Amino acid sequence: MKRLSLILITAGAILMLFPIAREYYYDWEQQQLLNEMEDSSLPINNELTNKHVATEYEQLSSIFNGSAEESSPDQTSITDMNDKAIAVITIDKIDLKLAVLEGATLKNMKVGAAHMTETAPLGEIGNAAIAAHRARTKGRQFNRLNEMEVGDDISIRTKDSTLIYTVDKISVVKPTDLSVLEGNNKDAILTLITCEPLVNPTHRLIVHAKMVK
Repeated sequence: MKRLSLILITAGAILMLFPIAREYYYDWEQQQLLNEMEDSSLPINNELTNKHVATEYEQLSSIFNGSAEESSPDQTSITDMNDKAIAVITIDKIDLKLAVLEGATLKNMKVGAAHMTETAPLGEIGNAAIAAHRARTKGRQFNRLNEMEVGDDISIRTKDSTLIYTVDKISVVKPTDLSVLEGNNKDAILTLITCEPLVNPTHRLIVHAKMVK
């Protein structure tokens, strides 16, 4: 009986600690990606394809339906993902500093923000979209994106330059609203995308910003 009790207690402790350990795991992966960007050793892949924007945008729904904290850690090594990291997004207003990976996939969005490959390259004329989970832990990923206001600055640092965008529009839209990815053929636009509300999301929170330098 004592041995059985010990086994049950141990199993219970493991179950309680697993979510915490998983969160530390994701935080560690995010920090590794940020460190790689600090070393300026990551290649930049800004290839733009215009044929499948709608499909890529729709795929976000299945990704957003699962919380970043509820997903199991991906076993792909950091080395395998480093070739997709293209930038670091920093928003002082919400104390955010997050690696941006190339491609809005489930794997990438477990550990960072993701540039939607089918949208414009960062810093170029067009609409560059970056999506991230709105993690339930305060301060992680785009959890505090709802605190953004028109006039706030967003910094995107790539290997070669630092881009500054200023927020000019914030909205909540249905997941089928593709208009949020439209450009105007004259401005370099940045669109941040996450789920809304935080729990059981039905819509998307959109932050639009224009590059000022």
